[in-house]
Amino acid sequence: MSFIEVSNLKKVYTSRIGTKGTEALQQVDFSVEKGEFISIMGESGSGKTTLLNLLSTLDTPTEGAIYLEGKSLSDIKDKHVSKFRREQLGFVFQDFNLLDNFNLKDNILLPLVLAKTPVKEMEASVLPLAKSLGIDALLDKYPYEVSGGQKQRVAVARALITKPKLILADEPTGALDSRSSQNLLEIFKDINRLGQTIIMVTHSARASSYSNRVLFIRDGKVYHELYRGEQTEEAFMEKITQSILVSSGRGE
Repeated sequence: MSFIEVSNLKKVYTSRIGTKGTEALQQVDFSVEKGEFISIMGESGSGKTTLLNLLSTLDTPTEGAIYLEGKSLSDIKDKHVSKFRREQLGFVFQDFNLLDNFNLKDNILLPLVLAKTPVKEMEASVLPLAKSLGIDALLDKYPYEVSGGQKQRVAVARALITKPKLILADEPTGALDSRSSQNLLEIFKDINRLGQTIIMVTHSARASSYSNRVLFIRDGKVYHELYRGEQTEEAFMEKITQSILVSSGRGE
């Protein structure tokens, strides 16, 4: 079995007044191998954020199942869900989600603090990771004292500090300038090369070109996918862009 299996996934949101529900996802099937870097692309309202929420256990499917290493996420008991997210998943968000009253070091260490990790173990973990991301000189600063690109590196460090099985990134370059975006994507490429599995939701063909595979979602269905193979990032980005144009009726 693959590292992640998404089987016949369906999500319907129902209103309180009993009207017909909104089908956000319908019959979604795909798998992810360990160590893959996958991008999910689609227009606003296509279902990609719903899919990410289901993968992260922030929401539950109406039908179907998601398996991580052969175990259904639906089988995780409510009292263990927070522990599962903290220990097995790493999150990187568009708006960083850093705590302004914590310095950068404490923001990075927060998942370990919540897991009641011994202080010596936390201290031993944070500096090598911060050095690898080029933020070791900033650890005593606060989020409001550093740039957006530096904040996102801190967010990546926080996501990696627990050595998670899976990184989930939601529009991670959305609030960054082009240079900071490229730096972040290079970081993702490097950690993926070391074996980290990443699933990233993005609108950007440039960001998607750094991944190994792109899933295109529309009206709650995965309707197309592209594999990078041996293509360069530039060549893959061109192929992604052309696929978007064709699907929107603007390409040949």
